[in-house]
Formats: sequence, C-alpha cells, structure tokens
Amino acid sequence: MAHLGVPRGTARQRRSVALLATGVLTIPALAGCSSDGGGRVPVAMGQDIAPAARDRLADGSTLTWAIDAVPATLNAFQADADGATTRITGALLPTLFPLDERGEPRLDPDYLESAKVIEREPKQVVLYKLNQRAVWSDGREIGAPDFVAQWRALSGKDSAFWTARNAGYERIEKIERGKDDLQVRVTFSKPYADWRGLFSPLYPKEVTGAAGTFNDGARTTLKNTAGPFRLGSVDKDKGTVTLVRDPRWWGDRPKLESLVFRAVKPEDRADALTEGSVDVADVDPAAAHSVAQAARYRTGNGQPAHGPGADITPAAALRSWAVAHGSDEKAAEAAQKARAENREAVAAYAAEQKALNRFAVRRSLEPAYTQLALNGESGPLSDERVRRAVARALDRQELADAVLKPLGLAAKPPGSHLALAGQPVYKDASGALGDQDAKEARALLADAGWTTGGAVQKPGDTKAGSEADKKTDEKTDGDAEDAGKKPADEATGKAADQDKDEAADKAGKDTGATADKAADKDAKAADKDEKDDKASRDEGLYIVGDEKPGDRDPAPRALATAPAAAAQSAAVLRQVAAVTGEGATRVGTQDKQPGGAPGAYAPQGTAAPAPAPASNRLGKDGKPLTLRFVLPSGPGSQSLRGVGEKIVAMLDAVGIGAQITKVSDESYFKDHIASGDYDMALYSWPATAYPATDGRPVFAKPEAATDGSLLVEQNYTRIGSDHIDQLFDRAVSELDAKTSGDLLKQADARIWAAAGSIPLYQRPQLVAVDKKLRNVGAFGFASPRYQDIGFLGGQAAGSTASPAKGTK
Repeated sequence: MAHLGVPRGTARQRRSVALLATGVLTIPALAGCSSDGGGRVPVAMGQDIAPAARDRLADGSTLTWAIDAVPATLNAFQADADGATTRITGALLPTLFPLDERGEPRLDPDYLESAKVIEREPKQVVLYKLNQRAVWSDGREIGAPDFVAQWRALSGKDSAFWTARNAGYERIEKIERGKDDLQVRVTFSKPYADWRGLFSPLYPKEVTGAAGTFNDGARTTLKNTAGPFRLGSVDKDKGTVTLVRDPRWWGDRPKLESLVFRAVKPEDRADALTEGSVDVADVDPAAAHSVAQAARYRTGNGQPAHGPGADITPAAALRSWAVAHGSDEKAAEAAQKARAENREAVAAYAAEQKALNRFAVRRSLEPAYTQLALNGESGPLSDERVRRAVARALDRQELADAVLKPLGLAAKPPGSHLALAGQPVYKDASGALGDQDAKEARALLADAGWTTGGAVQKPGDTKAGSEADKKTDEKTDGDAEDAGKKPADEATGKAADQDKDEAADKAGKDTGATADKAADKDAKAADKDEKDDKASRDEGLYIVGDEKPGDRDPAPRALATAPAAAAQSAAVLRQVAAVTGEGATRVGTQDKQPGGAPGAYAPQGTAAPAPAPASNRLGKDGKPLTLRFVLPSGPGSQSLRGVGEKIVAMLDAVGIGAQITKVSDESYFKDHIASGDYDMALYSWPATAYPATDGRPVFAKPEAATDGSLLVEQNYTRIGSDHIDQLFDRAVSELDAKTSGDLLKQADARIWAAAGSIPLYQRPQLVAVDKKLRNVGAFGFASPRYQDIGFLGGQAAGSTASPAKGTK
C-alpha cells in the first residue's frame, strides 16, 4: 500500500512517526476480496488471516513478504527504526507481551512462565519468571543481565546511547536476580501502569551492554537472537533481508524454512504480484481491485469479463473475420494486423489475470486513525472557538463512509484519541465537542468576531499606512498578553459554577440567534460583484475564499479572547462532564497553550469544491477567514487531497475559507507538520496498547524553551492544558487498570473539547496474500505468530518468489 505503514510492535517507540497514507480509491465494494472460504468482513479490531491449524500446513517452504525498503537499522529503539524494522525483529527477538486482536498485551509462554506485580508498597516490584528453555541463538540462557543492560541503555541516564525514547525505563530503580537464574526482579522508583510494554523487543546484552554496539553494531546485523528465525543475510543491493529457521528455537518449529523480506515500492506492488516476485504485500485499493477483478475474469461461456476483447460480440468477431479474409486486400491487411494485435493484448491480459488470481485480498482496519489536525500556535485557530467551529462544520460520518464503505469495512468514526473500538479503554467522548452543527459553527465564529461583513470592513483606527497597522498590531498583542496574565478563574468566568453553566446555555442560544440575524443582514449587503469570484488554481495551490497567493500574513498573531469565551467554555465543559461523569472543572482558553503520515482514502476524481458565494465569506477587520490546508502533492496522494477537498467544502458551507497548499511527500511531515508550518493538515496516529505512556507526548501542553521557541514533544497541534497533562500523569502511575482507564477517558474528553485533533476514520488495511497461505494477512492489532505462518499441505502456489516451496 502506498503509505508509511503502521509499526505494530514498536508503536510505543515510533509514535513520533505520523502516518501519511496515500493510494487511489477507484473501486466499488470489494466483494471478491475476502480470503478464500467466504469469510465475513472483519469487524473494527478483527483479523483476516485465514487461520488454520499447524498440522494442515506444509513444512519447508519459503515466503516472500514485501516491505517498503530494507530498514536503515535493526535496532527498534533508534529514531530511524520503521515498520520494516518491527516486522523483521518480531521474528528474531523476544516480545514478552505480544498484542492480541483487541490490542491487549498477552504473556507469551515461549518466553515467560509468569510476570506480575508482587509488591505495591513501599515500591512497585514486578517479578518475571522466565521459560527455562528460553535461550539466545549462541546457547546462553535469557536472564537478568539482558534486562539490566537494556534498562541502562534506555533509561536516558547515559547520553552515549542514541535512543528514540526512554518512557518507562526511567522509572526503574534497580533490577536484580530473583531466587534463581530464571527470575528477574524489577523495582520501580515510581509506580508504572504500563510495565508490560517494557523489554519488548528484548535485545541480548551483547547489543545493549555497550554504546558502540547499540548505536552502530545492531544497525545492519544481529548476531545473537532468540526467536523462531535467525538472521540469514541482508543484501541491500538486491533489497532483501532473509531469515532462516533457528535450530536452537525451543518453541513450535516454524512451518517456513525461510522468510524473505523484499523491498518493493508501494506503487510497484501490483506489478510485483503479477510477476510473482512476492507472496504477501500491503496494497492500495486500486491494486486490491485488480486482484478482485482477476477472480472474475472469465464469464460462464469462457469469454473475458473485462479487459481486451471483453466488448467484442460474436457478430463483431464474425465481421472482423470476414474483412480479414475478404477480397479487399488493403482492408484485409489492416484487419489481420488489428486481429493479431488484439490476440496479443488478450493473451497478455489473460496471463496477468491468471497471475493475480493466485492471490486473495485480506482486509481489516489498521490500528491507526486519520485526523484533521488544527494548529493552535497562531492565527485564527489560536482561538478555541474557531477550532470548535471547524470541528462542528465537519460531517465525520460522511468522510468515514467515503473512505471505508466502498471497501466493505465498518465506517463508524472513532470516538477517542487514545483507543480504538474493541480496546478495553475505548469510550466515545466526542460528545464533549458535539456533532456536526452548521448553525452552532456559525455562532461560534460570530462570537469570535468573524462575520460576513468583516471581510470588507476596515479596522476602526483611521490612521493611514504603516502607523495604523502598527497600532493595531500593538493592541492585538497587548490584548493577548493581558489575557494570558489573567487568572484562570477570571479568564473562564468561573465556568465550573452551576449558575454560570446555566448562563452559558442562555448565552450560547442568544449568540446563535444573533449570529443568524447578522449573517442574513450581511449577506444582503455584500458586494454583488464578488459573486462571480472564482477559486484560483496555481501549481501546488488551490484556494477557496478571498485570499490570494502572497496575501497571507506569514506570521499571524494570536487573537485576543472575546468576552463571551467564558460562556462557550462553560457550555463545552458541561458536555465534558456529561461524557466523563466528572464535575465541570475549568478548561477555558487560558488552559490552552497559545503557542506552538501511511492515511486517507477517497474516491478518485472527487471534484474540487466551488468557491463560496461572497455573501457567505467571513472576515474580521477587512481580512477574510482563510486557513492554510497543507497536503502532500505526490502522485500517490490523490486520495488524501480528495478527502481534503471534501473538508474544504464542509468548511466553506459555514463561511470558512480554505487554501490547499500542496507540498512534496518527502517534506510534508518533517518540514510542515513537525515544524508547525500549517493551519490544517491530515495525518494519522497509530493506536497503542499503552495510551497512558504513548498518549502523553502527543497531547502534552507545549513548553517555552529558553530561546523563545516551543518544546512540543509530539504535540504538533501545539494545543494542550495542564489538566490534561495531570490526568495522563495520574493514569500512568495508577496500577489499578479500571482507575487508570477512567483517568484516560477523562483526558480524552478534554482533548476533544480543546478541538486540536479531530479523528475522522480508522484506516483500512488491505493485504494481498497467496491463496494457499494461512495465518497471515491483515493482522489488525495482533502481533504475527511467525512460526504458524505457512502454505497449505502439498505443493504450494509455486511463485517465482518462493523457489523452495513444497514439502520437504
């Protein structure tokens, strides 16, 4: 599939890699894409892997699995580890608690007899009892020295180790040998709820014991492993990583003799399937459609159902034969040539369809959601009312339907930022923000000062030129600074008070009515000539609204908070309380920090939205409300832009202009999302089994650095609050699972209320798999069990990718 894949086992280490999904959706429902056997369409967190008992599988085959590229490193804890790193190390190294299909960690008996918290006071102590048969490939038993070395490498105390993160390891106080060599006793300095996520994958002490081997030695090879497979070879010239059975493996013997990971670019996957050079490949919907069509190539009478020759009727064929054998030599020569070319085309297409018919498409939903990110660092979106208006303008169900229904997948928009449907801590907290409501969106915008007349009105200061601009800028900056100095209670109007909540209800209703009247009046007064305005198109640029290239303020300032902000905050807080069951405590504008990319699919050819009528455009002080919507420009990103254009049309309906700026796929995340050079963007986050640990850096309140910049961790929307941070801190230190989950649900409700990230839909997962393969495909949340993957007994499908297939 043309996207950055979702790292499965290292979602915890690689949360910093957002998932930019591309690919082209050109297909109707994939009715023929289920695994053979007529299985049901997977549910939200289900698998589609064509399960089979081990005794039905052949022994001694080779499987070739497509990856995007040979990984830059085999050290999963380094910053440039990727999905290929995860896939490969999952077959080579211990994962103590692999995930099941609901995203819950489950103890792996191949490595552990037990692991549990044995003490809570005065400090948390976890005792691991190792499987007595568990050894490294050099014969040394897995034990406490490996745990100690990995802890020291990842604790963050020694800067010589180049690690991506140290979450959880920094809380460990000491690691000791238990009663015998098979017991490892880990003592924490502070309670840590997500302790099951530690030591996975577990590296041998030969890798983690010294900075040199950790930083460089494990990048290209792993000499000592402890999985069903060991590393055979890495050939960067051929783009392959070959794994072979480990003779020291003590668990179930792998059914495959070897496992080859082959680098195939996402856009080349369909060709690789046709050529037979891979057996398993993540594919985009277009390639999935090709596989589905191949199963329906021949009709009942043997004629092609599609492709060359499909539209030739018996009568047309007879006429063609007659001309080719007729007395008109010139016409006969032309007809014979055309018939020969057609036969060649039909034969080539038939061969392609026969090759693709060897595959089935297994499908599920990835453990990742696509979101609309709103950058709250500056400009209109620094005002939470504008962000809420954007959110209330979106029809999330329509977007989810467009993406997932054509694939036959569940299309319910995610209700949580921290979990997906099926996970234990999942709860739909979207009610903290509210559903689509265009009237409410317009009321929020009017309350923030954005009106239809504002786009043509000039600032109140009558002085001309730069002096007036300077005075206006100074006043805006001063108001914003004063607002930041006000106590939280004053800034929110003591929103927690019940009387204020009731007043907020009334204020919200009055605001909506006033806004509607103002909109009608301004619509009639708008300049009639503006109705003929067209959205200008530029290379890399699509604009909706009044703003033209170059008009945008390169460094917009935060807007001062309007007097009715307290009423809006109180109304949202009541929604938060209804979702979480808490009392409504303050989450007003002063709780927000004023400072501070694998997935989307949409039908190909989605038309760009028409520009808004002049009467619908909102503005303030003569400037239109236009947001910069940054999207990737690559050939595989058409679908992402299609989703973006749907969003533009929804915003346009409430008077928000949008400016789509296309940038290269390579720079999209690094140079725009991570650096904050955008107002709106689409990218995805992987879900995780450990949201208390992994969610905090994504939604943490940015902090000011000494140089005046913001430290945002992974919170690329630059929107957060102290309260959200505190809820995460409490959740990660709470050893009672229910209490920790309740705290996370409360945090999620406040993340919704802040309206910085709007989850739209869960990403589809489409995997083309040889029909004779079992226990592999669309895994969803679950970790693959590599030793159980294999071909059905007897001769395998016989692709050129698998020369060793067959029963040994």
